[in-house]
Formats: sequence, C-alpha cells, structure tokens
Amino acid sequence: MSTPLASHNPGNGSEPSNVNALLGMGPETKARIRTLVVDDEHTLRESCASVLRLEGYDVTVSGRGQEALEILKRRPFDIVLSDLYMSQVDVIVMTGNPSVESSVEALRQGAWDYLPKPFSAQHLQITMGRATHTVLVGQETRDRQEDADRDEAPADKATLLGTSLAFRKAIELARRVAPTDASVFITGESGSGKEMIAQFIHQHSRRSSRPFVAVNCAALPEPLLESEMFGHRKGAFTGAVRDKPGLLETANGGTLFLDELVEMSKPIQAKLLRVIQDGVVRRVGSETTDAVVNVRFIAATNGDPEAAVQAGTMREDLYYRLRVVPIHVPPLRERPEDIPLLAEYFLSTYWVRHRRKGETFPKLSDGAIRTLCTHPWRGNVRELQNVIEHVAVLTEPGSVIRPEDLPLTAETRPAVGTNAASLISTLLEESYHVARERVIAQFEMQYLTWLLSRAGGNMSKAARIAGVDRTTLYRLMERHGLQRSPNAAWVVERETVDETEPAASAPQPAA
Repeated sequence: MSTPLASHNPGNGSEPSNVNALLGMGPETKARIRTLVVDDEHTLRESCASVLRLEGYDVTVSGRGQEALEILKRRPFDIVLSDLYMSQVDVIVMTGNPSVESSVEALRQGAWDYLPKPFSAQHLQITMGRATHTVLVGQETRDRQEDADRDEAPADKATLLGTSLAFRKAIELARRVAPTDASVFITGESGSGKEMIAQFIHQHSRRSSRPFVAVNCAALPEPLLESEMFGHRKGAFTGAVRDKPGLLETANGGTLFLDELVEMSKPIQAKLLRVIQDGVVRRVGSETTDAVVNVRFIAATNGDPEAAVQAGTMREDLYYRLRVVPIHVPPLRERPEDIPLLAEYFLSTYWVRHRRKGETFPKLSDGAIRTLCTHPWRGNVRELQNVIEHVAVLTEPGSVIRPEDLPLTAETRPAVGTNAASLISTLLEESYHVARERVIAQFEMQYLTWLLSRAGGNMSKAARIAGVDRTTLYRLMERHGLQRSPNAAWVVERETVDETEPAASAPQPAA
C-alpha cells in the first residue's frame, strides 16, 4: 500500500533545485521530455504527475498496464514511470514491496532505475532529473555519431582482430550493448583484454565523446580508493589541503571502468550503490551534495563475482545493478587460431615503435608460429604482447624469427592432448556427417587464419601460398565470416593497387 508524495517546493533552495542547477536543466529543457506515469493507485499516480508537471515535464498518466501499452503504440515517450508488476517496457520502476529481491527483479527485467514506495517528491525529482539527463546526453551523442558516421570512410573504422567463435561472441555482445547505457560486467583471466573490451564499448557508445575513466579497485587501499572515487573536501584528512573532485565527477557524461570490483570493500560498495541509484556524489568530509553525475558503469574481475556474492564479500544488489549485460572474455589458450593474427600485429606495431624508419621488417617462421600456438599463455594476450615486443627489440632487420628466438619458458601445453581427447569424445556423440563437417570447419578456420596471417592480408599472395584461386579463397572466407562486414570479428585488408606487397597497416585487435 503506497502513500501520497510528501509536498515539496522546488524553489526553496533545497536539494532538487541544486540537482537541476548541477545538471543544467531548466523548465524549457524538461518540457521536451515526454513522460508516462503508470500506476493503478489514483492518489500516487496523480501525485507523481503533479510534481513532474510543476517541474515542467510533459506528463501523461495511465491507470492500467494494457492501456499504457496502447498509449505507447500511439506516441513515443522518453521516460516511463511504472509500477513493477504493470508493464513489460523499460522503465523507472516503483514498487510497494521494497526489498533487495524486488530491486534485483526490476533490474533483471530491464528497468533503468528503481523507486521503493513510499518515496518523497525530492527522490522522484532527483531520479527524473538523472533520467532526463541520460535522455538528453543520448540524443546529443546519437546526433553527433550519425554526423560522424556519414563523414567517416569505411577504411577508418576500427578493425577487430580475432576469428575464434568464443571471441567473436564476446565482441558481438559488446557491439550490441555499446549503443545503450546499460551497465556491463566483464569477466575473464588477467591479461585477456577486459579493459580493451570496455574501451571498445565506450568508443562505440553514445558517450564516446565524453571521458573514459578507469580505476583498479585492487590497487588502492580503502581510504585512498574512497578519496579517488568520490573526491574529498579540504581538511577531510591529513594532507587534504584543497577540495578535490573524484573520478566519478571526472567521468560525468562518460564511462567509469571499475576493474577488479570484487576487491572493493563493503562500505565503499554501499556508497557506490547510492551514486548508481541517485547520481548524487558526496565527497569525503562533506555533508552536502557536491555533484550530480550521469555515468555509465562497466565493471570487471578476473575472479568469480557470483562466488563473491555467495561469500558475502560483494553486495548482491550492487552486483545486479552492474551486471545488466555480462560478457566473458575467453583466455588466449582457448582461441589459438587468434594467436598468429595477434603476433603479426604486435610485431608490426613494436617494430615501428622501437626501430628506425626504413628498417626491413622481420618475419615469424612457421615453426615460431606453431610454437606460439601451443604455448599455454598463462598471462594471455598481455604475455603474448610482451614476448613479441622483446623479439621486435632484439631481432635483426629482415631476419626470420625462429622458435628459439622466442623468450618463452620451458613449460609445455598439457591442454593440447586434453582438448583433443575432449573433442573426440564430443564427436563420438554425433552422427558421422555432423562430426565430419565440424572437423572440416575447424580445420578451414584455423588454416585460413594462418594463411591470411602469413600473407599479411594480401589476397593474391594468400591464394598463391594455398595453391587455389582467389575466388575459392573468397568463398571460404565468406563461409567462415571472414569478410568486409561491421559484424565480423575480422575485416580483410584494404585493397591496394599492387597486391604483390603486404597491406600497409595491420588490423588493430580488441584484445
């Protein structure tokens, strides 16, 4: 059972007026925001509408979920404020049964935010202000991105490097979530490329023109992490000689990447949850609102976040706030077909960085590539990157890089036999034709990956090495998704007039 909203005068200098000032929104701005309020209780519905109309919003009300859906079909709305159990559209949810379970359920169903009943007019105004700011930032950035897309040549698009199925699934998920404001939780081993996936999401989002700010929650002790994230007031602690904004304020309008989130202490988690819910930042040592921020959150960990929730070291409500879209980045040993591409790219990059202009590029021998593909890569892409940089620094110009030139440890890769046995076991459960097609497809993908890597992306050279014509090669590439497509994980080289030379620049990896 809900209660009417407490009365509030927006002009009396209290917090909502400060919020509006901090967000830079006046009545003329709010008048552009079409808002639908849906609740079957007349008093609450009309109270919300009254508060929002006084604020200047364009408000429509509905008392039934089906009626609201019909209204939405006839007219678009920027924000929907609805009871949790009344509608199946993305909304700010109100509920008369506030609990961690209901908040988690609301967020799982796609709600942008959550208002436990009874709530005050002040809480409603703050939440609506943040939602309005999100809508306006999204519209502005979307318009800017559309202009940029019209002016940008296809060759200037970022090119993702990786052909393995697991990696392509992660990238496709990142592509799909990037244009939204949904929070993302990335898991994967250390060095697998979680931060690069986060940067990719930001670069392809509506916030790409705003800051991308990263913080490693495991690298800082609790007091310093709190000060870095939330800022502090002068005199808050010894050494605080001036007011200092935190990373949340720095990331306003953009993206905050929280690496190793599970290492954050419970008190800071609670403070962070408040910012995610209300957008209100209070610096260390402050008793008032210092800023209202609009930030997209991307979290990451190399551990198991659900195990951390079960162990009580991570708040469940914070976890589900941030885990709207989970993305898992596979370790490098599970995508060996990507290793030649990454190795060639890193070799090109570090050769240009460390050597004099004009020095002849070295080449990775077939044996060196086989050695790289069978190494266990405990440090994943970061370890591969370091190995190739070492080679680029010490190798003579124009030389052929042999297996013994690679600074690898003596460890072998026991997973090779295990994976082969696992594959055979899986194949034996399938029919002959299905198993045969799977093995052929796996061979073709790995062979094409190696072939195009060895040819430096030059299609004529690749066809000569393989002993097939270019038409056959193009057909095989198309079959496995290796084509010029914004949805492919790898885009082939730009065409050159003289195809006897390798492509001028290597594609850039996402991890």
